[in-house]
Amino acid sequence: MGKIFYVMGKSSSGKDTIFANILGRKELHLNQIILYTTRPARANETDGVQYHFVNEEKLNELERAGKVIELRAYQVVGGVWKYFTVDDENIDLQNKDYIAIGTLVSYEKLREYYGTDKIVPIYIEVADDVRLERALIRERGQASPNYDELCRRYLADNKDFSEENIRKAGITRRFCNNGDRLRCMDEIASFISETRKKS
Repeated sequence: MGKIFYVMGKSSSGKDTIFANILGRKELHLNQIILYTTRPARANETDGVQYHFVNEEKLNELERAGKVIELRAYQVVGGVWKYFTVDDENIDLQNKDYIAIGTLVSYEKLREYYGTDKIVPIYIEVADDVRLERALIRERGQASPNYDELCRRYLADNKDFSEENIRKAGITRRFCNNGDRLRCMDEIASFISETRKKS
C-alpha cells in the first residue's frame, strides 16, 4: 500500500526547494500530487508543475463535481487566494507512493480523507529571523514585490503553525533547514526510505 509524504512548513522555510529535490531523487520513486490555486503564478512558476493555476469558475466546477478534498482561502492585499487539493483520479495508493506540499490544515484534511496510515508528515522548521530574511530576498526578485503580503503571510504562519497546532496534528518529527539545506534534504530522503521499509 502506498503513502503520501506531506511536506509542510511556514512560508520561506525552503519547503518548495526541498520538495523539488526529494521529488527529483529517482531512487525514492515518488509521484507528485499537484495542488490547485486561484492565485497568480509567480515569476518562476509554471502551470501544472508547482500548482494547477485555475480561476474561480473552474474551482466552482470541481466543487460541484465533489472533487475538492480540502480548500483554504486567504484574504490577501488585493483579493482572496484559494489553495485546494482535488481528487482528480491521478492518485493510486494501491501501487504508488506520493509526495505533496501544503499547510498543516491541508495535511489534516488529507489525513481525514485517505486515513492516518496513508499520510506521513514532513515538517520543515526554520528560525524566524532566517525565514524573514529569505522571504525578503525572494520578494525582491518578483516583478512586482508585495511586501504587505509578505508580512501578512509571515504573521499568519506563526499562528497557523503554532506549537499547539503542531502538537494537535500529531507531528513529532521535525527537519531543521536553518543552514545546511543538502543535509536537511538527505535526512528527509533517509526518513522516507526508512518509513517505506517499515510499512
